Amino acid sequence: MKKRKLLGALTMAAAIILSGCAAVENEVEAPNTNQANNAEEESHDGGHGDHSGMDMSGSGEVPEGLKEKENPTFEVGSTATITDAHMPGMEGAEATIVGAYETTVYSISYDPTDGGDRVEDHKWIIHEEVKDAHEEPYQVGDEVEVDADHMEGMQGATATIDSAEETTVYMVDFTLTDSGKEVTNHKWVTESELSKEE
Repeated sequence: MKKRKLLGALTMAAAIILSGCAAVENEVEAPNTNQANNAEEESHDGGHGDHSGMDMSGSGEVPEGLKEKENPTFEVGSTATITDAHMPGMEGAEATIVGAYETTVYSISYDPTDGGDRVEDHKWIIHEEVKDAHEEPYQVGDEVEVDADHMEGMQGATATIDSAEETTVYMVDFTLTDSGKEVTNHKWVTESELSKEE
């Protein structure tokens, strides 16, 4: 009888200890799972907003009315280093200049027409990629209809202008530093995002 009571007490004690360990394990594992999910999300958007639907390569066609820049800082055919990245793999890449144009460049926020998540501070669209654009540049806070299709759900979206700057924009070819993928006719990189190679 005493042996049964002792065995029963030991069994209960073991069950309590084991359930306590399981609870501690769960408390430790949950944050790690969240960290893994966060890391996956950060790697998905690269810390630059979600550009998963971005077509980094382009056709090489430019919008009607876009003026070529005379004597640009970075001449067509020359190379430069991309110093500011819109997405992973751009920063530090060697770019070959395909085209140089003078325009107003905008960063925009919009809700994609395909129902995707809102895109914040997308860089860049240019004045000539605004549907039925006014002659004068738009101001921060203005709403415009986008006529560019750099990303899925972008064309036809109503966007808010987050920033506007008159500058030279470049179409460039480059190789992503993180994957080795070649990107051709990428639109757009601004003059301040490039530096001359030494």
